[in-house]
Amino acid sequence: MLDLVDLGKRSFSAYRGIAPDEQIDEVLHLAERLRGARCLHLNATPYGGGVSELLRSGVPLLNDLGLVADWQIIRGDQAFFQVTKRLHNGLQGAPGGFSESDKATYLAHSQLNASHLSADYDFIFVHDPQPAALPMLAGRQGARWIWRCHIDTARPNPEAWEFLRPFLYAYDAAIFTMSEFIPPNFPIGHVAIHSPAIDPLSPKNLPLPAELARHLLEWIGVRLSRPLVTQISRFDTWKDPLGVIAAYRRVRDHIPDLQLAMVGSLALDDPEGWDIYRQIRDATAGDTFIHVFTNLVGVGNVEVNAFQSLSNVVIQKSIREGFGLVVSEALWKGTPVVAGRAGGIPLQMPEGTGGVLVDSVEECAEAVLRLLRHPQEAHCLGERGREHVRRHFLMPRLLLDTLRLMDTLAHKRPLEPRALALVSPQPSVPL
Repeated sequence: MLDLVDLGKRSFSAYRGIAPDEQIDEVLHLAERLRGARCLHLNATPYGGGVSELLRSGVPLLNDLGLVADWQIIRGDQAFFQVTKRLHNGLQGAPGGFSESDKATYLAHSQLNASHLSADYDFIFVHDPQPAALPMLAGRQGARWIWRCHIDTARPNPEAWEFLRPFLYAYDAAIFTMSEFIPPNFPIGHVAIHSPAIDPLSPKNLPLPAELARHLLEWIGVRLSRPLVTQISRFDTWKDPLGVIAAYRRVRDHIPDLQLAMVGSLALDDPEGWDIYRQIRDATAGDTFIHVFTNLVGVGNVEVNAFQSLSNVVIQKSIREGFGLVVSEALWKGTPVVAGRAGGIPLQMPEGTGGVLVDSVEECAEAVLRLLRHPQEAHCLGERGREHVRRHFLMPRLLLDTLRLMDTLAHKRPLEPRALALVSPQPSVPL
């Protein structure tokens, strides 16, 4: 068996009064139809990044709703994750090829993971390219396989796409964040479009008492008597951290006491993260107004919550982006965002809502400076952003999309009677 992620229990009833009622009601209706169905989510890391956050919230809620859901992690060594990171980057358009040795490394680890895969599921969701070969190597085993691509694959490097594409024929369905992300000559016939969502009840997004939030940031060296802008993301070239630093320095020419926090995460499946981290440290060495933190050194979800709640402006200057959950996280707290016009970010920030979309270092600096100088405008943008997130990007809406797809696939190929006959708890929300 692959490594199973331990998860706590969650109550779907707690979202009543937070997310729209119509979403809550339809989730309950569909969950009743799928009661007892077994589903598995597979990815490459239990921490560090948006996919793991989605699963940590979503999988326990599926169980609370009466399904039987697990989350498992594939295994791999450094060589495997170096190949999959280059594959991930290549699918987003980065140049580079794959040697026969690279392909052999990917296949060998995929075969090993396939050999440990349990067959006792009705639905298997495979997240991103790292585990993508498993259904071809393990066989369908009676499950309905769904490939969930979280990245922007609209214009993939042809060598990366040629490498991955043959493995996708084994899937019943695929999910993308935007229809524009579907790559050319896509081999899976059933494609759904589901944008990600945040969990308003996670430690990262729960309302923090102002005094506690201030204490958390002061404790780690941030001076809240000075203005603060923050970028929170994986340490990744696509997030343009050096561009953020350059934009910040332009703004500081006008606001000399401005602080910048670079809060980044390092993940098990991302060997390049440490290289980007070192580049950031080198670029900011000696500048006491720039604070660099990681998820491995004293900054967790509660501190991230405090940064997003108390920053004057949050920056997400991505140049390629699947979605960027941190944008919705900041907007949920009413904090305005200056973000790259990339991938799924504009979905979260339509015109006049949430903040400002930018295409360059210069535009980023101008937008941050304007919001710092016009706090009432910044406040209004943040409040409109919060309502937009409430309607479109909270966890119940993502569960609704997932259950709709499962219901559709179950109608195409009915579930085995044993699945729906399983004894499972009633959902915590009264029907």
